[in-house]
Amino acid sequence: MEHRTIDFNVEAFVDPSSVQDVVRGILHTIFFHRFFPSVMPRTRNVLDLTLPYIDDNELETLIDQRTQMLVRQLEEEKSASINDGSHGGGNSRGGRGQISVQFFEKRRRKAWYVMRGEEEVCWESWTVKVTVAEPRTESERAKVRQAMESTLLAAVMKIVTSVNANKDHIPPITTSESNPFPYQINVNQKEAGWAARMGIY
Repeated sequence: MEHRTIDFNVEAFVDPSSVQDVVRGILHTIFFHRFFPSVMPRTRNVLDLTLPYIDDNELETLIDQRTQMLVRQLEEEKSASINDGSHGGGNSRGGRGQISVQFFEKRRRKAWYVMRGEEEVCWESWTVKVTVAEPRTESERAKVRQAMESTLLAAVMKIVTSVNANKDHIPPITTSESNPFPYQINVNQKEAGWAARMGIY
């Protein structure tokens, strides 16, 4: 059987005070559609949108830890850019980061002469690219708030559309474990381009 990983990208535009709520909302929306254990449906409001929420302690803890890690990395990036004088002499306008979710299938590892345990093969990957804007004035705050709401709605609609249109790659459930598909959530700082490093943007 041929292995293929389906990759999805979602954009998030946030202000510093909303990073955690927006990213958590997006991650819970992804897991709502790809977390197969039996769960009670719940909702949470994020920026005037009602989003699905997975009430699972282990998953909630992991999402919180990774989201906090992303927030710390964004804050460290901001501090570093202020300290080294980039981004226009210390007037930092935000940062970029990303968080990814991967879903795996457990397969028996095969060699031509003997079975060699299990391996985890990724069947779906989501990358949430986060852009942080720091508004300075009330009018900028209003514009950023409107942009945050519209990009969050677009992200959620993209997730719903993508999961409904792409189901054929989901492996069959072949285990009686409560969660048949292991998952990982990773935080990766987005690599700054040469223009950002030179302070052009």
